[in-house]
Amino acid sequence: MFKTAPLILLLASTVIANAQTTKTSKATQKPNIIFILTDDLGYGDLGVFYQNQLALDLKSGIPRQFTPNLDKMAGQGALLSQSYAAAPVCAPSRASIISGRSQGEVNVRDNQFDKALENNLNMAVALKKSGYTTAAIGKWGLQGIADDEPNWSAHPLNRGFDYYMGYIRHSDGHEHYPKEGLYRGKKRVYENRIDITAGLDKCYTTDLWTAAAKRWIVKHERGEDKNKPFFMYLAYDTPHAVLELPTQPYPSGKGLNGGMQWTGKPGQMISTASGKIDSWIYPDYAKATYDDDGNKETPEKPWPNVYKRYATDVHRIDEAVGDVLALLKDLKIDDNTMVVFTSDNGPSIESYLPKQDIQPTFFKSFGPFDGIKRDCWEGGLRMPTIARWPGQIPAGNNITTPSISYDWMPTFIDMAGSPIPAITDGVSLVPSLTKKGDQRPSNIYIEYFQKDKTPNFKDFLPAHRSRVRNQMQVLRLGNFVGVRYDIKEQSDDFEIYDVVNDPQEGNNLAKNPEMAALQQKFKDLALQSRMPNSTANRPYDDEMVPSLAVVAKEKGLLWKAYNGDFPWVPEMLGVKPDASGVTAVPDVSVMENKQAGSLYFDGYIKIPAEGRYTFYVSANTGAILKINNAVVVDADFAYFPNSVKSGSINLGAGLHRVRLYTTSNGSGKHEISLEWSKPGMAKETIPASVFYH
Repeated sequence: MFKTAPLILLLASTVIANAQTTKTSKATQKPNIIFILTDDLGYGDLGVFYQNQLALDLKSGIPRQFTPNLDKMAGQGALLSQSYAAAPVCAPSRASIISGRSQGEVNVRDNQFDKALENNLNMAVALKKSGYTTAAIGKWGLQGIADDEPNWSAHPLNRGFDYYMGYIRHSDGHEHYPKEGLYRGKKRVYENRIDITAGLDKCYTTDLWTAAAKRWIVKHERGEDKNKPFFMYLAYDTPHAVLELPTQPYPSGKGLNGGMQWTGKPGQMISTASGKIDSWIYPDYAKATYDDDGNKETPEKPWPNVYKRYATDVHRIDEAVGDVLALLKDLKIDDNTMVVFTSDNGPSIESYLPKQDIQPTFFKSFGPFDGIKRDCWEGGLRMPTIARWPGQIPAGNNITTPSISYDWMPTFIDMAGSPIPAITDGVSLVPSLTKKGDQRPSNIYIEYFQKDKTPNFKDFLPAHRSRVRNQMQVLRLGNFVGVRYDIKEQSDDFEIYDVVNDPQEGNNLAKNPEMAALQQKFKDLALQSRMPNSTANRPYDDEMVPSLAVVAKEKGLLWKAYNGDFPWVPEMLGVKPDASGVTAVPDVSVMENKQAGSLYFDGYIKIPAEGRYTFYVSANTGAILKINNAVVVDADFAYFPNSVKSGSINLGAGLHRVRLYTTSNGSGKHEISLEWSKPGMAKETIPASVFYH
């Protein structure tokens, strides 16, 4: 008989290794997690990623930003230099981060600001189910449009968070003094579902979210939930948009008794809610000069005001992060808290200040790449990402393996000791972060549409300047990136670049005959990694997903069974099964009346003729059907037992990878059915003759 094992036995400090027992002592308890997300911060804006090296390379006379706290954080943990955003603009990027799904599968795509994030398993929901207290602070923008504000369908409180404070609406994040509304009009800050803006005089949002975050962490650690781990999603709305300035210097000291504090007094809610709004410039920038003409014989000129503002806003974030890290140390939870810092997309040309345009060329905010926000060149997608977890992430860990922002959802779930969900497109980064175990390659897939052009910056290569964007697509395999701009049809070739040795993407390798196989791989993988969405049409939506170039000689599917009580349908790749074998069809009779928490079927399905196929799944608890890399049927989250869920996909003739995951209803017994149909063919149980392994 199969024995039911506690979920914590699946502690994934490496889920890629075998599950192992975890004690609940202080030294081995689930870590707290803080995910810090900035808005339009470029790879090149941080010292440790680019500013420091730029100063060394070009010597004097160039504008330079300073981010000492973030540089220190990187030195104490991991610097992820090959980290990608899921999309080159904020709403879809954030949707992918929270949901753990790529832009080929998540419901928020392109420029769908304020669209409701789908009601499905996400990082907050999963961590809450794993025993975490959850909080979101700052910018949201995924709430949905509703007349009965603040009862939005996808309010953070409806998407797994226990607490929320911040800007719900996307456009509110373009103004950094919500009550005064200096440049973009008054905005609304909500605490849970209550509008608290009236008491937020002179509250600069970077300071406000930091004070709120610190207050919540302290309250958690001193409250009735102090023995529970916490997860915080801290989303700053700077340095994007109006580039407003703070009221004064960052408060002296840091942490529990210093730095930014929440006073709770209406009219002076935080410690910097006094003085003159939109006034304070970081002293190192106030009188800074630069070589504007490249001639060292001529006098340098003062920085234009808009760049003093931008650099001050970035530095303010740096000080805020240092403040939060100091608080963790003061509360003695530093060693059991993982902090991740990153951005949602590349740097912007939007300042929203009257007659003060901004160009990211001034600080080389895009780093050594071409492209900015809304571009699918590296500069629009490569993110300044840092992770710190003392004692677990080795200091000075420079991670050069490629990753993408929707990897954080499975990473955090892995750290929580729970199984990685089958629904995610991401992989756990725990092995590369901790240098323990084998790192699975990330599935890096990006698609986006924007009626515009890449800026005509002289810093960019001529081939990229004023490049028409329209439909764009990016994949990465190893060192190679495949990128397509202005896609007209699926047959359009990818440009191929070795971005490790050619980060500016200047040498298009697609013209080399030896790249023909990789070209076809990119084209095939692009179709195999997505499901079309009617709200974001693509020119390749109606194409047939190509079959795989594999030889499968054996009939039937492999099956694996896992003991455990699973809160969702798990992936379980790399985890040793408790039983396994071969079956002719997905049939629970392989269990022979035995019990298991999760049952998994894997192999190939032979499509007899190309066409649009609809697959139907029903189960007694939950199931996920994947074909190639796409989730075709999701019958997991909020699934009504034994109801039929379906999904349709265009498939070319030949073999396609098929994976069917299911969980039991607590009894350990499984019920599952899998059927299909296509035009001209009646709905039927899929016959054994088409399954191979």
